[in-house]
Amino acid sequence: MKLNNLLSAKKSAVLNRWYDAILNTYPSDTSGFLKQQKNPFLNPVGCTIFQGIENLYNEILIGGEREGVSQFLDNIIRIRAVQEFTPSQCISFVILFKKAVREEIKEELIEQNLYTELLELELKIDDISLLAFDIYMKCREKLYQIKANELQSWTFRRLQKADEIYKKECVYEDIHNEIIQFERKEVAK
Repeated sequence: MKLNNLLSAKKSAVLNRWYDAILNTYPSDTSGFLKQQKNPFLNPVGCTIFQGIENLYNEILIGGEREGVSQFLDNIIRIRAVQEFTPSQCISFVILFKKAVREEIKEELIEQNLYTELLELELKIDDISLLAFDIYMKCREKLYQIKANELQSWTFRRLQKADEIYKKECVYEDIHNEIIQFERKEVAK
């Protein structure tokens, strides 16, 4: 395929354009930090996103399997799922790949008449975006499950603490060190 050869040759330019488009979905101060900070220890989010899109790029070019693509999508989506993005904003980075490709190779598309191959590539990207949405939903379900478990655990600990306090209030020692236990009374609602 001519398009794959062209995309391989322009890999760096397309990746940089795609990465910039993704970072522009963040607020300007965050975007600026992610663009400027190149140290992976100081900028793990930017590093993970760039590595993820680079691996996705390679998988798309070689026609990789769904499992490989899924793993790279998962790394990026986990980050975006816990941030303040709507579902469409979270997975929009996949669609931004189309835009990056079109902008970077628009002249070659016309000169070499690569529209048929471009349509095939865009169909792959559309399939990947659907897969990305499935992964996003799994991430959100996991987050909600974690929150529900935390709330349940917190409530249980509070009930245990309240029960301990109530038991202490119902047992007194009198002046002869004899234990007097009061009965619990149910209160009508």
